[in-house]
Amino acid sequence: MKIDAHQHFWKYNPEEYSWITDELMVIKRDFLPQHLQPLLKANGYDSCIAVQARQTIEETNWLLGLANQNSFIKGVVGWVDLRSNILEQTLEELAENKKLVGVRHVVQDEPDNDFMLRQDFKNGIALLEKFSLTYDILVFPKQLSAAIELAKTFPNQPFVIDHIAKPDIKSGRTEEWKKNIRPFKDLDNVKCKISGMVTEADWANWSSSDFTPYLDVIVETFGTKRIMYGSDWPVCLLAADYAKMSKITKEYFAAFSQTEQDDIYGKNCERFYLNR
Repeated sequence: MKIDAHQHFWKYNPEEYSWITDELMVIKRDFLPQHLQPLLKANGYDSCIAVQARQTIEETNWLLGLANQNSFIKGVVGWVDLRSNILEQTLEELAENKKLVGVRHVVQDEPDNDFMLRQDFKNGIALLEKFSLTYDILVFPKQLSAAIELAKTFPNQPFVIDHIAKPDIKSGRTEEWKKNIRPFKDLDNVKCKISGMVTEADWANWSSSDFTPYLDVIVETFGTKRIMYGSDWPVCLLAADYAKMSKITKEYFAAFSQTEQDDIYGKNCERFYLNR
């Protein structure tokens, strides 16, 4: 089974999606399962993991509803307030739906680079294992040191880094990102999504070769058993359509063995999210 490990759905309105500014006009509309399924099929994917785009319980429940109605949505990475004093009750209610496979917080928008190391946040992370839930790490390179510390604190908690931690691909600078991503090599509880790369590049003027140095580092750090592909559709549309986004990694991994490709494009995702 080939799985797109990272994509989003939304019914657009300006109040709930204020982050979608006029600069992002191409994604200022509805993106729903009926829009994605033909793209998955055309590009050889069977299913997907839907990831939160708003930090509300209402959206998490809405995504779970979509997953119940559409069998190709194999799992949902939702949002919960990990700092809430009623978190355990909330998780008990949400986890009744087995399509909830993980949670995420938009840490990249938090001004405190050590946000994930706050005690109330760590208290929330500590509860996830009880409900067999994963955690998606959405950060910039400057926040990776906190992510490393978090992963070390919770060695039994499965984590995955979204969007290869959003290096500044447009500038071509790699040093800070390399320095901060490489320590994850020894943390087996942390995986990495090869996703979201095109939106960190020059939207109007990128080439596949721009991503090669970054993919080299990710493969060296995580190996082919700890990486998974995600389109980041529809956000990827800011810089590339679904097929072009998919082509970047398909070209890069073409020389890898079939077993390695099967892991990257489905089995690693299945093991991480679905077989827990």
